[in-house]
Amino acid sequence: MFRTYRVVVASILAVTSSVLAANPMVGGKEMYPNKNIVQNASNSPDHTTLVAAVKAAGLVPTLESKGPFTVFAPTNEAFDKLPPGTVNNLLKPENKAQLTKVLAYHVVPGKISAEALMADVKNGGGKAMLKTAEGEPLIATIRGGQVVIEDATGHMATVTVADVDQSNGVIHVINRVLLPK
Repeated sequence: MFRTYRVVVASILAVTSSVLAANPMVGGKEMYPNKNIVQNASNSPDHTTLVAAVKAAGLVPTLESKGPFTVFAPTNEAFDKLPPGTVNNLLKPENKAQLTKVLAYHVVPGKISAEALMADVKNGGGKAMLKTAEGEPLIATIRGGQVVIEDATGHMATVTVADVDQSNGVIHVINRVLLPK
């Protein structure tokens, strides 16, 4: 009986481990590769500001479309690092164009895994240029084994959770809001 119990527990742990490996946790919530970018981001308590901004900019239909997209998704804490009042100002209807520009700067057309990004950095002599949906580039580097993204203002965002697969691309969670010129 004890042996049977151990086999059952081992089987449960193996299934649980494979499910957790396939569905990473973001903000303490499971992310599902069969859901799109908006659906998964909406499920993350760490991305409520990002989701509100995507809705205010009218980008929900785009980020729910087929894609594929690579999204560098700043957390609520990343938005909190901006000067006081910045987020509230960007969310005003009269600032929709500026908000859209900032959000599109976090999106790269195509699906780029962390492994592919790291290979691009290595092949690029330590840097990889990423052309955003906004049009301006981002620069990817590796620091301390982590992917770091540099924006047009010279600020650095670290990828804190990589390769969150979506039905229409991939999300890489970052710890800073990226700003275009």
